[in-house]
Amino acid sequence: MTIDLAAATEFVAASLSATANPEKAVGMQAYMKTDMPFYGVQKPARVKILGELAARFPPSDRDDYESLILALWALPHREEKYLAQSVATRFGEFVVPESMPIYKRFITEGRWWDFVDEASTHMVRRLIQDHPGSSWADVDRWIDDSDIWLRRAAIICQIGLKERTDRERLFRFCEQRMDEKEFFVRKAIGWALREYAKTDPHAVAGFVSAHRDQLSGLSYREATKHIGDLLR
Repeated sequence: MTIDLAAATEFVAASLSATANPEKAVGMQAYMKTDMPFYGVQKPARVKILGELAARFPPSDRDDYESLILALWALPHREEKYLAQSVATRFGEFVVPESMPIYKRFITEGRWWDFVDEASTHMVRRLIQDHPGSSWADVDRWIDDSDIWLRRAAIICQIGLKERTDRERLFRFCEQRMDEKEFFVRKAIGWALREYAKTDPHAVAGFVSAHRDQLSGLSYREATKHIGDLLR
């Protein structure tokens, strides 16, 4: 262990405390509909803290990387956990299949769209892009998991891959979850299809047309926001 975890977590807590805004904290907490406390530190200030954290406490190997992330994730405030996720993506050389359990923890312990979406569309996406042979097996299991957040993660984890999207898998995942009643899964289907439609609008138009009666109204509306002319 080359990182002084106590010093690193103390640095983060002190830096956030120094820039805290109690009024903003109230609004941020209300917006996220959570009891988890906020400092009231918004993203631009957190980016500066991340830069200094990365400079002072850079992980030298994957064990350091994991230890630093989990130490920050264990802190009580939401911004501290946001910084844990930021560290996870900042040091891309450690975004490898062995790190998947950390990203899964972000999803299953975070249990809300901010944490889940960050882990899915940045960390998990990078794994399936760079290490598909080692990573898809995990995600393939998530689509049928009892945890709605893992199901959401499986559906949205290809957002941003554009032409590198595994289209067959995306459509299969959406089809498997078409009967969902959960808002966040229905929304995920629509979001993932809408984003892929920017790359292949005709494929998405064909998919939603073929499954119009099975897709929820929410999923269909989200998926077809920008391809309505292809459905007439």
